[in-house]
Amino acid sequence: MSRNIFIKYLVWHFSDNSKGILRAWQNCLKFNLNHWSVPLLLQTWFSPWRRYRYSYGKGFSFTKYFEVFSFNLISRIIGAIMRSVLIVMGLLMEILVLLAGATVFLFWLMLPFLLFFGFIYGCKILL
Repeated sequence: MSRNIFIKYLVWHFSDNSKGILRAWQNCLKFNLNHWSVPLLLQTWFSPWRRYRYSYGKGFSFTKYFEVFSFNLISRIIGAIMRSVLIVMGLLMEILVLLAGATVFLFWLMLPFLLFFGFIYGCKILL
């Protein structure tokens, strides 16, 4: 069964290849989240920075306890600040990838119309 080549092109352009572009866009979004480790950073948001922490040890000494507690608290605060910065950077890149993908996809959908009107405009200029 032979169909018109123009119809085949439209089916390929608007159906088959558009699905491929959407899949590639989805893969880029997933890759970006994993590249910046956003889910992992959210899970470990208040963990100590670089796992730096002291143990309280045996026995009780108020000065030792205060020293260890303050170091562990500062390590967690530094960890939260650093992870917050990385999370924000990852989400900003995610927004950038989202906008770039939307631009590419919309350009792909508009391409046949742009080519058609460009051809018509070129013919007008020539004549």
